Amino acid sequence: MSMFPKISLRHEVEKYLKEGFVNKEVVSAFGKQEAERKFETLLNRLSHPPSFTTVRVNTHLASVQHVKDLLFDELQKQFNGLNVPILQHPDLQDVLLIPVIGPRKNIKKQHCEAIVGAQCGNAVLRGAHVYVPGIVSASKFMKAGDVISVYSDIKGKCKKGAKEFDGTKVFLGNGISELSRKEIFSGLPELRGIGIRMTEPIYLSPSFDNVLPSYLFLQNLPSAVVAHVLDPQPGEKILDLCAAPGGKTTHIAALMHDQGEVIALDKISNKVEKIKQNALLLGLNSIKAFCFDGTKALKLDMVKDAEESFDRILLDAPCSGMGQRPNMACSWTLKEVTSYQPLQRKLFTVAVELLKPGGVLVYSTCTISLAENEEQVAWALRTFPYLQLQPQEPQIGGEGMLGAGLSLEQLKQLQRFDPSVVPLRDTDIDALRDARIEDMIWLANKDCIGFFIAKFIKCKST
Repeated sequence: MSMFPKISLRHEVEKYLKEGFVNKEVVSAFGKQEAERKFETLLNRLSHPPSFTTVRVNTHLASVQHVKDLLFDELQKQFNGLNVPILQHPDLQDVLLIPVIGPRKNIKKQHCEAIVGAQCGNAVLRGAHVYVPGIVSASKFMKAGDVISVYSDIKGKCKKGAKEFDGTKVFLGNGISELSRKEIFSGLPELRGIGIRMTEPIYLSPSFDNVLPSYLFLQNLPSAVVAHVLDPQPGEKILDLCAAPGGKTTHIAALMHDQGEVIALDKISNKVEKIKQNALLLGLNSIKAFCFDGTKALKLDMVKDAEESFDRILLDAPCSGMGQRPNMACSWTLKEVTSYQPLQRKLFTVAVELLKPGGVLVYSTCTISLAENEEQVAWALRTFPYLQLQPQEPQIGGEGMLGAGLSLEQLKQLQRFDPSVVPLRDTDIDALRDARIEDMIWLANKDCIGFFIAKFIKCKST
């Protein structure tokens, strides 16, 4: 059942996305009505969180079972003894799944309110507490220790420091304020910690703030699939072309047993520092991170004499991010949304030049648009005739979408994670007790973020 309205987009952006989903090939295969229904369903799913929280175990430092036991104890504390199951994914052995309880509809709204920004609100729906920088407004007499109802300002209309807000807001649950209104809006830059500790969120998910940081990495399910599809082997030389914040980079190194070389690039320096911090935290020494624009990677000292020298390359491309969940509103213009396709092609061209003959290139995005996914695959196969699509293992997502002129056989070799294929459902603790593990795994595979993966092999030298 739908708890929130569908994602709010600019009219021209929604029209653009709809044209991709209700294209001639799709309409010919399924009919216009079904194509439009599926698109509307997808927009609705995007405003709701996935059914499971996914964490990847750092198998370089600990066994999955050991970490699972530690995590079980942690969840018992967080959920006050509530027995929420932790499932090991059968096809991704280093991935643990925790069901999200909710939406919980019997939470009493309080008179005292706090309004948070949309991005903060999205994080709260996935288990985060409210940090001070995310608080936009608070009731006039709010004191530390008060029980507060927290709302998301999904359209960004609330003024910072306002004492009340009557615009569009979405209820996220209740929490206890750690600070008074006066302290929150004092203007002190050092106030960056928790401002409201969520005690009754409408979606109950575990908080992973400083929880087993050397053993666990919070990662969406399809993001964890990517490194397995790349299938890095010990001793290989791997390039992660757009690596921040390092989730996939560190996964690649762990799958290689930290033997070999993983070059990680990102053009934003503080993001590169984050990659280095994550590698250090997870005890991985094979990662070398550099602050460099991936489109100019051929000029980097580490790789400028290294054309056709990488065994495998991951291009987890910058994208419009339209598959992220939950996302109740996106204010991007059509120009911003469509700006990614040419950038992705520049990066892809560099990746092909750096890949060895016989090497593997994996392209992925966290968006739903045809232009950034299947159209990019069709372009790549036309532009680089020595590239061949490869079947993926594990195959957890659905096949690619019609509309880019790819054959049915080619579409089957892609993975498109599309949350519209499964109905929204309420999950309570009683339903979990009776649920079969196979059914829960199936739901986790389907009700995740929107995502896309393509795998290529380079058949001969460029």
